[in-house]
Amino acid sequence: MAELLHPAFEEYCEAIFELREDDLEVIQARIADRLGISRPAVSEMVRRMTAEGLVRTTKGTISLTEDGRRLAEQVVRRHRLAERFLTDVLGLSWAEAHHEAGKWEHVLSEPVEAAINRLLDNPTTCPHGNPIPGSLYEAPDAIALSELDVGGEFVVSRIPEELEFTPGLLEFLEDSQITPGNSGVVEAASPDGTVTVRMGDRVIGVGSFASQRILVATGD
Repeated sequence: MAELLHPAFEEYCEAIFELREDDLEVIQARIADRLGISRPAVSEMVRRMTAEGLVRTTKGTISLTEDGRRLAEQVVRRHRLAERFLTDVLGLSWAEAHHEAGKWEHVLSEPVEAAINRLLDNPTTCPHGNPIPGSLYEAPDAIALSELDVGGEFVVSRIPEELEFTPGLLEFLEDSQITPGNSGVVEAASPDGTVTVRMGDRVIGVGSFASQRILVATGD
């Protein structure tokens, strides 16, 4: 079963886990887009992973088996712990931490993972607010930023994984202080979902793709 630890299997299980976490139907096209590889390559890998007992396919929808989910949760946990360590302790930017954590997730041993967890005092989320599997995370009540009316106050709760893979978006959100725990108010909204928000003394425009996915708490 050592082959199951190969990074290719880990990458696929992680992608499937995160797509489902974002409430997206997992089909081969979405995996290809997430991993930046061809659809024929995804088809072949899904066939291999099915044979290994990591995934199953039902009417074109791909899901993780118990073994696949266990592997995915290990990889996601290590990725998000690494992101937290790289930002909170080493001071890397969101984008840098996301890139580096993609390497760390495949090489962290259990003792190192446990040591990072202790050092960070058992964090429940990554820097973007996504839950760390195996932690004591409790999902807060949250809605999409785009659902707020003008004048609505909010606290940023979570930046879903889907946005982490959008080129330049992590840098934009971090620079704009649209980060978990920061509060803001909606200054304007367009029918297409684009919103303008005030974060501290800054006014920022957020496109519909991001505003429909950024989760915020309103205190209502």
